[in-house]
Amino acid sequence: MYYDLLARIQNAERAGKESVIGRFSKLSFAVARILKDEGYVGEVHKKSVGKLDHIEIRLLKGAKARAITGFKIISKPSRRLYVTAQNLRSVRQGHGTAVISTSKGVMTGKEAKKNNIGGEYLFEVW
Repeated sequence: MYYDLLARIQNAERAGKESVIGRFSKLSFAVARILKDEGYVGEVHKKSVGKLDHIEIRLLKGAKARAITGFKIISKPSRRLYVTAQNLRSVRQGHGTAVISTSKGVMTGKEAKKNNIGGEYLFEVW
């Protein structure tokens, strides 16, 4: 799942690794692309090894890197949280990113608010 991928990325950044490999799912791949667009990680690729698919994520180094210092899983399998566009708020006074799963796909909270779309509030990352 995507929360395992977030933990892997955070741990790899702290350990000084160059890349992370995780299990592939459409949701995890969409989350990885959002993290890439927001500047948390570098390149994101889908790799196939036999019958299994994996995601390979290159981590950023240097001044342009925006490391994941923390994340909070909001919507869990035991408790789903849905929000409207009007109820979306900024994360850490604008220094973080909210990720929402909408009917138009997975997007950031800013994009969802701009497009006036609500959905399942997946997680926050900063």
